[in-house]
This record gives sequence, structure tokens and C-alpha cells, in this order.
Amino acid sequence: MLAEFSIVPIGVGTGVSSYVAEVIEIVQESGLPYRVNPMGTCVEGSWNDIMKLIRKCHRRVMKRADRVIINIKIDDRKDKELTLDGKIRSVEKRLGRKIKK
Repeated sequence: MLAEFSIVPIGVGTGVSSYVAEVIEIVQESGLPYRVNPMGTCVEGSWNDIMKLIRKCHRRVMKRADRVIINIKIDDRKDKELTLDGKIRSVEKRLGRKIKK
């Protein structure tokens, strides 16, 4: 399973990079494969592992913010295992070239 999530603290001003940094530390400590992008973080793992991770990140941000908005997108398939690298390779195969990462 793949999931992309973002946690947005509300009422803390316009700069949120310190919150993002704290969340990324938690993601890295989880041991799950992940990729950070400008608008969120993608992780690879089981439903339980991913939800446990997102819950831990939520709790951390809520220690400093009174309100958060969490966006989660999940991609899950029965017919084959999804991986971060596999999805990129699939697109590159169709393009016939590497894409900018």
C-alpha cells in the first residue's frame, strides 16, 4: 500500500517548516520507505503501519497547534504489490526514458 499525507497546522502563522521537519523525523524513525515532495509525504507499508505513523505525526503536531487538517490519499491493489519505486518505473517505461526526480 502507498499513502501520501500532509498535516497542516492551523493558526500558527504562514511558516510551517518546523512542523514539517518534526513530522519527517518521525517518518524517518518509522523505518518505512518514504519520499518527501513539496506538498506532502509518500510512504509505503501496510495499512496498520501507515495509520500508526500518521497518528503519531498527528499527535506530535497537535502538541504545538490547536488545530490541524490532515489530507490522506491511499493507493492499494490486490493484484500486485505497490512500491514507491515501482510506480515511477511504470511511468518511465511508458515514456521510454527516466523522469526528473
